[in-house]
Amino acid sequence: MNDSSWGSPAGSGFGGPDQGPAPAGPAYDGRQAAQTRPMPIVSDVPAGDNQDDHDRGAALPSGPLFRDEMPQGHPEMPPEHPPHEHQQPYEPPQEPMSSPSQPAPAPSPRQQPRQKKSAGRDLGAAIGVGLGLGAVIIASLFIWKPAFVGVVAVAVVVGLWELTSRLQERKGIKAPLVPLAVGGAAMVVAGYVRGAEGAWVAMALTALAVLVWRMTEPPEGYLKDVTAGVFAAFYVPFLATFVAMLLTADDGPQRVLTFLLLTVVSDTGAYAVGWRFGKHKLAPRISPGKTREGLVGAVTFAMAAGALCMEFLIDDGTWWQGLLLGLAVAASATLGDLGESMIKRDLGIKDMGTLLPGHGGIMDRLDSLLPTAPVVWLLLVLFVGS
Repeated sequence: MNDSSWGSPAGSGFGGPDQGPAPAGPAYDGRQAAQTRPMPIVSDVPAGDNQDDHDRGAALPSGPLFRDEMPQGHPEMPPEHPPHEHQQPYEPPQEPMSSPSQPAPAPSPRQQPRQKKSAGRDLGAAIGVGLGLGAVIIASLFIWKPAFVGVVAVAVVVGLWELTSRLQERKGIKAPLVPLAVGGAAMVVAGYVRGAEGAWVAMALTALAVLVWRMTEPPEGYLKDVTAGVFAAFYVPFLATFVAMLLTADDGPQRVLTFLLLTVVSDTGAYAVGWRFGKHKLAPRISPGKTREGLVGAVTFAMAAGALCMEFLIDDGTWWQGLLLGLAVAASATLGDLGESMIKRDLGIKDMGTLLPGHGGIMDRLDSLLPTAPVVWLLLVLFVGS
């Protein structure tokens, strides 16, 4: 404590002539008063850097210890006397509305601007590539049938290259590409020339070639390599042979066109309806982007297109057969898309390749076409014959 705490008036002093008369009592000794010094302030807190006190907000000796000792004019205490008539009344300081260290509160959900949905791909490039591929397919399909068979064979070889490359990059599986490519192209040609029997024979010979070709390398990993090779031979070229077999009928180009239109319309309906109205996930663990509403759109669009195609493109076809055909195409196309999504998720990739801007790779376009081809071939044989 200092000397003023011992009861001395606030305006009294013991030095200088301007501080009033000396206190009454014994004779005043100026030299003794000159030697008087105030007592040092002794803190109740031990010396040293006590971080705990700072953390707990302990009072420091240089400030008041109690609220009643708050000095006049402190922001938290009003003045002791009422203000003069010419003075402004006391107003406590107000906190600023916002500061750089304190960001403004986030707007409510109703105040937040609605975010526009994104398609996730370059739609301009996707549409351009799709139109280009469609022009090549239509031209080869109606001008010269063997040219279309060649287009299918090229797509099969490129798809096998993408699939085997991703298997080796992501899993270390070395499915032999050379026998797969040669056998796959031969399989498509055999299906066009000899039908289903030729396709099955070519499939068996391709699998045998894969087994023999892999024997030229060390035995480590032989089983997984040949298993992946046989799977690739069945998944890509064998299923593609049904497209070539569709072409062998008298109205073969119309049948292939129906197959392509229904698959594309199914995918487009699923995409459009799912992007606009999709809320319930169809298979979130396999393909999070697919919704049940998208599946309904695929079925609706495909059934409508199937009725029109069977009525106006296929000889002796009827609209109700088109409804059944569209329903089957929507189911097979969706399952095919989910199947390749499982493969890509297992490999940890988004697309099989980058050959087609806006689409990914060839396999990313064949995913729904390949499993749909045998379904369309079989139903058309049952409905209108081969």
